[in-house]
Amino acid sequence: MEKEPITSQGIEKIKKELEELKNIKRPKIVEAIAEARAHGDLKENAEYHAAREEQAKTESRIIEINNLIATANIVDVTKLVKADNVIFGSTVNLIDLKNNKKKTYKIVGKDEADIAKNYIYFRSPIGKALIGRKKKDLVTVTTPAGEKKFEITEVKYI
Repeated sequence: MEKEPITSQGIEKIKKELEELKNIKRPKIVEAIAEARAHGDLKENAEYHAAREEQAKTESRIIEINNLIATANIVDVTKLVKADNVIFGSTVNLIDLKNNKKKTYKIVGKDEADIAKNYIYFRSPIGKALIGRKKKDLVTVTTPAGEKKFEITEVKYI
């Protein structure tokens, strides 16, 4: 199995999710199933079926997280040699050359990617275009919405 890079913050986040699923959510679901069973006829028991469905989703996510942890290549960007270029885990400040808007992205693994937090997957169009570039480089990105042009104003390793 191919190792998937993840930041040290990202691995901590999914480990916390795993602990919560195992220690809090799983016992609540088992309790809900037992309670629903006590109500009698299981064929027509919506609570029982809902609890079983939730149990299946939770167990599936636990397996997914365990696999993710097993194949994770943890990258601590604060311990890497800094060469002023964009690498996995770095935070990049950009200026959109079309509208002069400032943008900041952190380059992360697929399980951490969250556009609402400006965490972008390193294999996404923008991620691929930024990796290896340096401060003051002009970058052209082909996105589904068309071509975008950026200037890198700063590269941070935090």
